[in-house]
Amino acid sequence: MEGIKPVLIDLSDYEAVGEGANGISLNHRTDPHILLKLYNEGKFRQSYDEWVLSKRVYETGIPTPEPGDFVTDGKRFGLRLHRILGKKSFARAIGDEPEKVGEYAREFARMCLDLHSTRVDTSLFESVKSRYLRLLEENPFFSDGEKAKLADFIEKVPDTETAIHGDLQFGNAIFAGDRRYFIDLGDFCYGHPYFDIGMVYLCCKLNSDDWTREVFHMEPETALAFWDEFVPAYFGPARTKEDVEREIRPFAGLKTLIVERDTKRPMPEFRIALKDIL
Repeated sequence: MEGIKPVLIDLSDYEAVGEGANGISLNHRTDPHILLKLYNEGKFRQSYDEWVLSKRVYETGIPTPEPGDFVTDGKRFGLRLHRILGKKSFARAIGDEPEKVGEYAREFARMCLDLHSTRVDTSLFESVKSRYLRLLEENPFFSDGEKAKLADFIEKVPDTETAIHGDLQFGNAIFAGDRRYFIDLGDFCYGHPYFDIGMVYLCCKLNSDDWTREVFHMEPETALAFWDEFVPAYFGPARTKEDVEREIRPFAGLKTLIVERDTKRPMPEFRIALKDIL
């Protein structure tokens, strides 16, 4: 990061269009092809990491909007991206057309299978196991004994060299026409795909009803239906949903390390999925 000189931007050139836990998204007022993602104050490292990772992921050929400059408004940092005109997230599409939840779930599963079969240059990305072990070490909410049990589970997961989105949920996949893209790549890494699928499970089955409605624009029962359709599309018809959930549930619980990093508070509603480990 030494020597990095972000481009200074004038926020009056942009119009806010969305807000999340880590920052805001803005469209350029006169150039419709520019999207700005600006992190909250104090999140320089996360904004820088996403910029670097976005460039590297784009260069691998994984479908994602083309990244531009690393920028600052003088206090906050972020990145400019090529804006996909006419885009819609899978979450928004499902909320608008819940009767098509099966169709969207199967399409999303195909995107995930393609992603998880993509080998990456491991010298350019962190392994998912290293990422989680680091987040576990930095987490102030687990006891030392709990950390030891979680670390043992993480270390025993088989290693792979395939792509991991890091925050894989139906709000972070978009489409425009016949093109499909992944967005929000700040936690991209490589490793076992179950770390990704755990996030899909969390968003469908562990979120509060209010969160599902507010963030994903759909009713909780629609999110549950999405999971029911996603499982056979991703894992194949021979696997039962119950068998898949037994395997995936601990990985969903581990996502609390990502969420607690961002919210800076313990998340008992997600930790419940760790009961078989702890």
